[in-house]
Amino acid sequence: MIVGVVREVKEAEGRVALTPAGAAELARAGHTVLVERGAGFDARFADPEYERAGATLLGVDEVWGQSELLLKVKEPIEPEFGRLREGLTLFTYLHLAAAPALTEALRGSGTVAIAYETVAAADGTLPLLAPMSEIAGRLATQAGAYFMQAPMGGSGTLIGGAPGVAPARMVVIGGGAVGINAARVGVGMGADVTILDRDLPRVRKLEEYFGPSARVVASDATTLAEYAGAADLIVGAVLVPGASAPKLIDAELLAGMRRGTVVVDVAIDQGGCSVASRPTTHGDPVFDVGGVLHYCVANMPGAVPATSTRALTNATLPYVLRLAGLGIEEALETDPEIAAGLNVRGGELAHPALV
Repeated sequence: MIVGVVREVKEAEGRVALTPAGAAELARAGHTVLVERGAGFDARFADPEYERAGATLLGVDEVWGQSELLLKVKEPIEPEFGRLREGLTLFTYLHLAAAPALTEALRGSGTVAIAYETVAAADGTLPLLAPMSEIAGRLATQAGAYFMQAPMGGSGTLIGGAPGVAPARMVVIGGGAVGINAARVGVGMGADVTILDRDLPRVRKLEEYFGPSARVVASDATTLAEYAGAADLIVGAVLVPGASAPKLIDAELLAGMRRGTVVVDVAIDQGGCSVASRPTTHGDPVFDVGGVLHYCVANMPGAVPATSTRALTNATLPYVLRLAGLGIEEALETDPEIAAGLNVRGGELAHPALV
């Protein structure tokens, strides 16, 4: 199969969908690998590394035009919509619940679209979402600690406090991969961490995992209002696979928060969990709503592309090899994990969360 890799064009997105080592694995399996020149530059992978791995370097038009299976990191943006076509299978993060224009572009193009974030293992876990969720969770706490500084618009609170001074109160909404990693970094930085989650079995597991280092509380509207109203930093880490994130931080809750509170809404890829959230960029990451600072960067792991690219390829490569080895149709028919990732085929929405 002809497998293509293009340079990401989303603002401040430095990741690339395949490392040279991943390209070598595909080449060894007998596949043709096309890589856009400069695709790995921001992730610290030079063109000669891809050539040594057996890939062919081409221009962007040739890679899009010749590929049967195209690998990306982020969803296509409007300048790329015209490159979508029948006979192409796109494998990338899509987050279509929050992207109606992209959804329509995919439906009208005839492209088969398989989303990393909805590929599901037999136990219900999301193996291709996990590595970026882990990185985003860790970055969320770093970003929150930075924007809590007064010159950045925050409350002027040091996340770990100081001798004789209490640390920042950090609330993590959701105890999945993002939440666990955000909480781990918060604990490591000395914050007073509370994790809220509605799922009682998960609450029990989180209590066992964190022990006395973090507070784990079963969440409801009243509890959320209590903890969020006293927080210095809130990390929104909720996820409904393939669907829009619930707006747990509503207008009333937002109005009751303290001035200078920072909300890092990692759920922004799926629309965000705060009623005020809207996507931002690494170049302009925050905005103020009633004294509450919102950080809503939709591609947080793009800030650390050297790490993120390796983590992503580690997770995606086995699936890419299966797609290329079996062929798209056979893979979708025989591999339930890949089939769960199917979002669009034949102009129709294929994922139950989207229809």
